[in-house]
Amino acid sequence: MSWPLLREELALLPGPRLADGQPSWTLHDPTRNRFFSLDWATFEVLRRWSYADAESIAASVNQDSTLNLAADDVDQVMRFLGENQLLQANPGNARQQAQRQEKARGSRLNWLLHHYLFFRVPLVRPDAWLGRWQHLADRFASRGFALLTLLALLLGLGQVARHWDGFIASLVDTFTWSGLAAYGVALIVVKLLHELGHAFTAKRFGCRVPTMGVAFLVLWPMAYTDTNETWRLTSRWQRLRVAAAGIVTELGVAAWATLAWGLLPDGELRSAVFVLATTSWVATLAINASPFMRFDGYFILSDWLDMPNLHERSFALARWKLREWLFDLGEERPERFKPGKERALIAFAWVTWAYRLVVFLGIAVLVYHFAVKAIGILLFVVEIAWFILRPIRQELRAWKERWPLIRQRGRSRLSLLLIILLIGLTLLPWPGRISVSGMLRPIAVWPVHVPGPAYLQALPRGEGEAIEAGAVLADLLAPEVQARRDVIAAQVERLRWQAASAGFANDSRARLQSAREELATAETELAGLDQELARYQPKAPFAGYLHDLDPDLQPGQWLAAKERIALLVGREGYLVETFLDEEAVKRVSPGDAAVFVSDGGDGGALKLKVRHIDADATRTLANGMLVAQAGGHILVRERQGRLVPEHGMYRVVLAVDSAPGALAGRSWRGTVVIHSDWQVPAWRYLRNALTVVLREASF
Repeated sequence: MSWPLLREELALLPGPRLADGQPSWTLHDPTRNRFFSLDWATFEVLRRWSYADAESIAASVNQDSTLNLAADDVDQVMRFLGENQLLQANPGNARQQAQRQEKARGSRLNWLLHHYLFFRVPLVRPDAWLGRWQHLADRFASRGFALLTLLALLLGLGQVARHWDGFIASLVDTFTWSGLAAYGVALIVVKLLHELGHAFTAKRFGCRVPTMGVAFLVLWPMAYTDTNETWRLTSRWQRLRVAAAGIVTELGVAAWATLAWGLLPDGELRSAVFVLATTSWVATLAINASPFMRFDGYFILSDWLDMPNLHERSFALARWKLREWLFDLGEERPERFKPGKERALIAFAWVTWAYRLVVFLGIAVLVYHFAVKAIGILLFVVEIAWFILRPIRQELRAWKERWPLIRQRGRSRLSLLLIILLIGLTLLPWPGRISVSGMLRPIAVWPVHVPGPAYLQALPRGEGEAIEAGAVLADLLAPEVQARRDVIAAQVERLRWQAASAGFANDSRARLQSAREELATAETELAGLDQELARYQPKAPFAGYLHDLDPDLQPGQWLAAKERIALLVGREGYLVETFLDEEAVKRVSPGDAAVFVSDGGDGGALKLKVRHIDADATRTLANGMLVAQAGGHILVRERQGRLVPEHGMYRVVLAVDSAPGALAGRSWRGTVVIHSDWQVPAWRYLRNALTVVLREASF
């Protein structure tokens, strides 16, 4: 076979020193504007490519350097050059090149899927324009402007802290159709400035910026700037500055817009800078700074660690570690790092996989809901198959290739046993345990309040004392009410005397009729005052025990209106009230056992039994003790001052079997654990999945 020649237009440029200290070079393919990082060994092989023989090249490298290469290493470099189309075409290998291109292109279906999932649309060639305006961009990149921006950030954040309520109110006011449209416009402006930040920074370091345009990730548009020529830079800190330029630009916009919001008066201009500020903060911190997708945060982290292709290298290391955990194959590491760095890269890969799983599932759901139903289902399947199932299939294929070795390892049998055990645990029924928040309270409770301003004459009952129905709980004196009663009583006596002494003359009969009417009115008012005074002698409506007496309360003190004196707890016992969703309430029946533990841990565990389950869902909650905002488990939204559950919740009442002890006399929030019917863990998720499939399959 004739020795292939390198393409003549390729350029070999000096590169940065690698992490292990060896020099590197960058191979530039100007036709496709692609760059390849070469290590020392590959560079030495390319220097001797004209020898046209693998054995001769390896021998020369070994003689002239401290490297130790074999002919297989040279062949590996040749395969790398051929796969990346860096060799000259000749009649002898035209068929092979065509086959490689056809393999790289794949089927039409693969091409369609790839261009649906991701494709770019170049819009402008900005390199000449960037050169004309570089002098102005350099002013914004100066140290003086950076210090001014930092000062603006501090002042702006200070204004936000001082007017936090107004800032939050402005945020709520933007959740309208016009506000969302303003956010869309602001996002376009911010992203344009973001990409210009990348472009001007790359241009400052002498790199060419051939194109700028729009990239589509699952049909979602994102601006992009072609900064591939930053691979020419020998300093990783310069590449880091180019990668961070977009985020720095957005943070600068956010800083100045935040300061403007704090200084401007109310009006359209203040609303505009508010939208610009919040858009910049959210877009930068929530999206661009993430290192788990190939956004700016990823390239910043890669350049900071001096690890090109960080995702691929950490993924390869994590896959190797997974195989070692499962099968103990004893394979060589893809790369060698210090133990701490190796663990960090493996953890980074696992977190990235989990993050992408959530993101891709979310994208798939959005695509499904925003497309026509038939197309949405198809695109949903494509998303799941490409982003989630495809990596799993590739790993299973790697296991298949290693199957003869896997079968021989003892760790493989142990892993298989554990997997079977885990699957079996999901298919076997387990005792049901439903854990929710609940309220322990007495069945009968009556708070003793002061009707109005009063003087405490006597407190005949003590803390925890048994009370019979009708017993007086406190002796209160209301001087104002008593004085009014004395006045009305004297008036009644006078009117009665006038009525008794009236004669039978016509004028006497008229005065008698008037006196009787006044007497009836006065007697009615007197009866009302007597009833009001009776409220100042509160009596027990039922038998029970007196609790929550203030130990500092003594006769002779004045009490304010509505002030609580004590709490009368009935002898009927206690109950626990909670709420279950539709799925959980199906697993609970009257008579099921349960346990209650207060949030503070007081009183120990109380034994309960389910006594009653409401047949209908609760529309509103009487109080907010069990809502999520207060530490409970019920998700609610407030509507017209009422707490409305987000999902159907059914009230469940549980009787307390054991004595409350230290919890007696009060209402306590805690955790209720109900021992429900046995259930197969996998069945719940399978049933929910089948329900969704059947519901959505009906066109």
